[in-house]
Amino acid sequence: MSSSKMPIGGKIIKPGNAKEYKTGSWRNKKPVWDEKKCIHCLRCFLYCPDGAVKVKNGKVVGINYDYCKGCGICAKECPVKAIKMENELS
Repeated sequence: MSSSKMPIGGKIIKPGNAKEYKTGSWRNKKPVWDEKKCIHCLRCFLYCPDGAVKVKNGKVVGINYDYCKGCGICAKECPVKAIKMENELS
């Protein structure tokens, strides 16, 4: 799978191709996941609008920064504060 360049204006005509466009460079904050605090309730996964929370065998295993836009919804929804938002350039 190769990464495509976003067309001018952001209009994508071909359906089902979200994985071709790596949108992670849009963010200015990033979620940082603390594995030790995580209770694997999967709320972050369920609420993430970008599908950027990685899950394997029913457990969170990380964040896919290629697609995470840094909206912070995962951090807000986490009941144990296992995800915190940090400045991208820090």
